[in-house]
Amino acid sequence: MYMGKARAYTNIALIKYWGKKDETLILPMNSSLSLTLDAFYTETQVCFDEGLTEDQFFLDDKCQSPKQTAKVSAFLDLVRQQQQLSLFARVDSHNFVPTAAGLASSASGLAALAGACAQALSLNYTPEELSRLARRGSGSACRSIFGGFAEWQKGTDDSSSYAVNIAADDWEKELAMLFVLVDDGMKDISSRDGMKRTVETSSFYSGWLATVEADLLAAKQAIAAKDFTKIGEITEANGLKMHGTTLGAQPPFTYWSPESLKAMQLVRLAREQGLPCYFTMDAGPNVKVLVEKKNIAALTTFFAAHFSKEQLITANAGPGITLLPAERSDKS
Repeated sequence: MYMGKARAYTNIALIKYWGKKDETLILPMNSSLSLTLDAFYTETQVCFDEGLTEDQFFLDDKCQSPKQTAKVSAFLDLVRQQQQLSLFARVDSHNFVPTAAGLASSASGLAALAGACAQALSLNYTPEELSRLARRGSGSACRSIFGGFAEWQKGTDDSSSYAVNIAADDWEKELAMLFVLVDDGMKDISSRDGMKRTVETSSFYSGWLATVEADLLAAKQAIAAKDFTKIGEITEANGLKMHGTTLGAQPPFTYWSPESLKAMQLVRLAREQGLPCYFTMDAGPNVKVLVEKKNIAALTTFFAAHFSKEQLITANAGPGITLLPAERSDKS
């Protein structure tokens, strides 16, 4: 029996990853940049057990369907193949984040699974090697290996596509993010399906690719200069461009809801009133607002006049992946 357990935190992309050039290896069309946050995380334990006759996947103590288990098994198959292992595994995962609601649960979930597997099998991976492994489960998971700012370097093949930490002299600790949860339900179109449709059919996608590398360079320059206004403006514009590509897809689609638009307009209003903040969104309706930590209380109060307390969650910069003591499950 081989056991491991890990905790990984969500990351929110400031420069978006949108589109794959290799579906199997999960190689991205463009590099991306993110900030890991402390408010949402996943804890996952894996147990490779000779007594099992198939993989088992429990999410928040509930046994998952064969369809849900298949994605986990596909990742475990990769690990088994790499390590020449034939044992099935039980995976117990607890999500401290709404699943499939545009809050990057797949990033924290697959990063935690990768870390748990590495611990169970004593792989002693470097952070970059663990990032490569996590990428094979979910692209954005490769960035959740790192705390603070991380850049997923798109690379050209499996060995060169992974995330690295971006040193910021602790500037990330001066930043915060307000999550405006307009909808915590399941999405109509998954990130994977959405980006595939966009890459294959959107007339706007070439425009996205033509500008995203310049956005990435400008974002890294803003981080080096600790320039909040610049990183905020780049983040907001880059996110809007990404979502714009979905409107050019066939058939067109959007992750925005009326409440999303309301939240975005409130960010603009807050800026007009002298409160610097900038929004971004991933593949879901919820809005994330980048703000300096010194202004997070004022921003939350501003939004509390329009959204309920339960819809507003604050986050600070979060840590990288953490390995935890594994415990034998009494359900096995």
